[in-house]
Amino acid sequence: MAMLEGRVVTITGAGRGIGREIALLCAREGAAVVVNDPGVSSEGEGSDAGPAAQTVADIQAAGGQAHANTASVTDPIGAASIVEDAVRHFGRIDAVVNNAGILRDRIWHKMSHEDWRAVIDVHLNGAFNVSKAATPYFREQGSGSFIHFTSTSGLIGNFGQANYSAAKLGIVGLSQSIALDMARLGIRSNCIAPFAWSRMIATIPPTTPEEVARVERMKTMTADKIAPLVAFLASDASAEVTNQIFAVRKNEIFLFSKPRPVRSLHRSEGWSAETIASDLLPAFRTSFSALERSTDIFPWDPV
Repeated sequence: MAMLEGRVVTITGAGRGIGREIALLCAREGAAVVVNDPGVSSEGEGSDAGPAAQTVADIQAAGGQAHANTASVTDPIGAASIVEDAVRHFGRIDAVVNNAGILRDRIWHKMSHEDWRAVIDVHLNGAFNVSKAATPYFREQGSGSFIHFTSTSGLIGNFGQANYSAAKLGIVGLSQSIALDMARLGIRSNCIAPFAWSRMIATIPPTTPEEVARVERMKTMTADKIAPLVAFLASDASAEVTNQIFAVRKNEIFLFSKPRPVRSLHRSEGWSAETIASDLLPAFRTSFSALERSTDIFPWDPV
């Protein structure tokens, strides 16, 4: 039997790229899929029903079940319609994949309030809106899987992505809270940081030979490599897996740690600004985090 036989999965941003590959694989694994995508540009502008319709058509042509939804995840009513379409057309909802995203990359001093709001609204508020809509159904049936997409831009860091990084790290906090609050009800929540070439990544212009080489490496990491982990997390085989952060990089899968204390220093009489400078700083300095990007942490070619 296929891993997702009889299951119903909603996937946001499923008209193109990673979301589309997830939808195609989940359908091949037996799931009925709600393909959500309003068809906006990489910066969140415009609309086009074509991408969602094409993914649905491809699933149906292969013998699978799918339904297109073009609502925006930034609208709570639209986000709720994604879940309601799953229940209306397929009778239930078993997994939510929060994949929708846009980019508005700007170096910090040039980032506008609108750039900030737009990215936070799609990534973080969108994940909240869809997850919130699915929760009553998950609670009633005593099961369900939330699969949220984070990024190493938030987990590690990147240039020119304060909005995106903040949203993606916020999603980790959202996922953790859902996992803790919902564990007693049989509901789990996990995050995936994908390494994959997509139209969003293609909008980041390489400015140095090192960046050009990075882009060429990224092009070898195809979106279909992300989908198997999503299908696993949506299935009953992952019943024991919750509150985790994974990353997928071509044929590599990583499990990320979470922030935990790395050093401590006690002073019985308490601290002053001066003793922090004289005593604590030298003790802590060698354990300070460096100014690193994901390319510093993953310097080897994807395998």
